[in-house]
Amino acid sequence: MVLLTFATAAVSMLDVAAIMVMFTRAPRIAGFTAPEVLFLYGTSALSFALADILFGTTERLGKHIREGTLDAMLVRPVSPLIQIATEDFSPRRLGKLVPASLVLALALPRLDVDWTAGRAVMIPAMVLAGVAIFSGLWVLTASLQFVLIDGHGATKSVTYGGAFLTQYPLSMFARDFVRGVTFAVPLAFVNWQPGLYVLDRADPLGLPEAARFASPAVAVVVCVLAGFVWRAGLRHYRSTGS
Repeated sequence: MVLLTFATAAVSMLDVAAIMVMFTRAPRIAGFTAPEVLFLYGTSALSFALADILFGTTERLGKHIREGTLDAMLVRPVSPLIQIATEDFSPRRLGKLVPASLVLALALPRLDVDWTAGRAVMIPAMVLAGVAIFSGLWVLTASLQFVLIDGHGATKSVTYGGAFLTQYPLSMFARDFVRGVTFAVPLAFVNWQPGLYVLDRADPLGLPEAARFASPAVAVVVCVLAGFVWRAGLRHYRSTGS
């Protein structure tokens, strides 16, 4: 277990290494310094790792539907969502917490910001909101497999792809793309919008200041939507038979 945990942590550190390689060629990425980008990486990776521990295995729903094992879960006195989420805990998921926590701990004291009580409170708040948003996206994309039974690969573009996306400043991407991950798939509220408040940066989309504090509300909306879609999928599920 220890070896598997450290192996996963070492692989996860490759993302950090890639970021540092970029900074050997340029002093800034999209106008952000190395500590600022590492701050975004740490908050995103920590949120995603915690959400992965909680709901990462829900991506296997399609496999349960194809094999008919979801039927067995439906007759047990426990929610199928809880059963799928807790069916196979792996220590490799814990390994993802190590580099995320380490990078965040190293980046925070190196940020050139005026630390206030509001900015200090925003750090744990944005991580918790990020966990809720990623968790909601895990359940939401898993629920799509009630219809797209073999859509496991496609859903990863939102979950794992979203985790990779939020490790970098969104200002390095096209404005229309940033609008998409703000208003359609709200990945910008994982760490970008609250991060702009912590780093005292202007929003490239020109959104009002209130958007910096909207992550908890967005997290609630995503989780409610995910719960609704999950229950709708269960109601319309018809056994695959034998």
